[in-house]
Amino acid sequence: MEDIFRRALNVAIWTAVLMCTHFYHPTSSDSIQVQQHNLQDVLGRSELVFVNFYADWCHFSQKLKPIFDDTATQISSEFPQEKVALAKVDCNSETGIAAKYHISKYPTLKLFRNGQVLKKEYRGQRSIDAFRTYIQQQLKDTIVEHATVEELDSTDENKRRMIGYFENKESSAYQTFARVAGGMRDDCQFHAVLGEGAAKERANGDVVMFRAPHTKFEDIVYTGQIDNFELLNQWSTDKCIPLVREITFENAEELTEEGLPFLLLFYHPDDRDFAKTFEVEVAKQIFHERTSINFLTADGLKFSHPLSHLGKTAADLPLLAIDSFRHMYIFPHKDLKTSITTPGILKQFIDDLHSGKLHREFHQGPDPTPPPPPQVEQNNEEQPGGTEEQLNQEAHHLPKDKAQEPEQPVVKSPTSPPESTFKKLAPSRNRYTLLRDEL
Repeated sequence: MEDIFRRALNVAIWTAVLMCTHFYHPTSSDSIQVQQHNLQDVLGRSELVFVNFYADWCHFSQKLKPIFDDTATQISSEFPQEKVALAKVDCNSETGIAAKYHISKYPTLKLFRNGQVLKKEYRGQRSIDAFRTYIQQQLKDTIVEHATVEELDSTDENKRRMIGYFENKESSAYQTFARVAGGMRDDCQFHAVLGEGAAKERANGDVVMFRAPHTKFEDIVYTGQIDNFELLNQWSTDKCIPLVREITFENAEELTEEGLPFLLLFYHPDDRDFAKTFEVEVAKQIFHERTSINFLTADGLKFSHPLSHLGKTAADLPLLAIDSFRHMYIFPHKDLKTSITTPGILKQFIDDLHSGKLHREFHQGPDPTPPPPPQVEQNNEEQPGGTEEQLNQEAHHLPKDKAQEPEQPVVKSPTSPPESTFKKLAPSRNRYTLLRDEL
C-alpha cells in the first residue's frame, strides 16, 4: 500500500513539473543587469554600451522598461556583443554607481564607448526605432578619409577639425585616433589622409594636427605620444571643446544641467565680431574660472525673452550678464565694448558673484568705501587748547544727541534681482521627456 502511494505521489509531482514546463514562458531580456561587481566587465566588454539608469518606483522608468528590453533583444540579434550591448542599473540598490555617474533623474540614458562615458546623454525619442537608429549612427565611422591634402583643404572651414596623417588604417596611431574620434563626434570633425597622399606630412612618421575654424595653414601639431589614448584624448578635448560656447534652444537644457552659473553675452547676429572679442577677453582674463562658470554667447534676437526679463531689448545689445540659477545680474560698467577690454574687469565681475557682493549690493546699494586716512598737519607752534576758531570747529564735530537729528527718509530698493530664466530650461520636475512626447 505504501509503495502504491509513493508511486502515485511521484507521478503527481512529475505531472505538475511537466505542466509548469509546458505552460510557463519566462520573460527574458538581453539587457544586462549591472551591479558593482560586474560594472567594469560590462562596460569594457563592448565597444558601445547603452545604459539605462532607472528606479523601480519611477513611473517613467516603468514605462521605459519594456521598450528598453525589447530594444536590447533586437540589437543583440543585429550586432555581436563585442560591438554593442544594452545594460541597466537599478539606482535604488546600486547607489554607488548612480553617484559615480551623477544620476539625478530617472530614467537617465548614457552611452559608454570603450568603457568611457560620453558627456552628452541621450535625450531623443524613447522608442525601439529611435534607440536602434541612435545606436546605428554611433557605430558609423566618424573619420572622413581623403586621398590628398588638397582634398582635405577643401573641407568646411567653419568647423573645428582634427586631422591625422597615417601610413594606413592598421597602424596603432590610427586606431588610437579612431577611438578619440568616436568619443568626440559631437565636438569636432575628424579627417585622415592615408598612404601616398600623406607622404609629405609624414616625413617623420604619423602625425595629428588641430585646425581651428576659418584657418588653413595654421595647424597646431600634437607633440605627445601618438598611440597613447589618454594623452591624445585630453589634447583633443582641450582643442575641440571651445572655452566659450554658443547656447541654443537645443543645448540649453544640457548646459543648464551641468550646474555651473552662466557668464552670458547677448549679442546681435550682425555683430559677431564683438562675440569674438568676448572670447578673446575670456581667454585672457578668466580662463582659470572655466571649472566654476560656463562662458556662453547667445543670439540676442532669438533669446529675447531673457532680455525682456532684464528690462532690455535688442536696442541694448550687446549685453553681458551672469545667471546664477537664482538671479540674473547685469554687468555694471557702461559702454561694454570699451570696458570689457580693461584688464581684470571680467575677473572682478566673477569674483563679485562668488563673494556674494552682486546680490548684497543689489539689496543694500554699493559697498561702503573705506574713508581715506586723515591728513595730519604739523604745527610746532600749536598751543594746548587751540584758538577760539579751532575750539568752535571741534565743538561742531562733537557727537550729537541722535534724538535731535532730523529723521532721514528711508530709500526703498527692489526686493530681489531678476530671477534666473535659464533654470526654467532644466529638466522638468514632472520628467522633462513628457514635454517632447518621448514616451
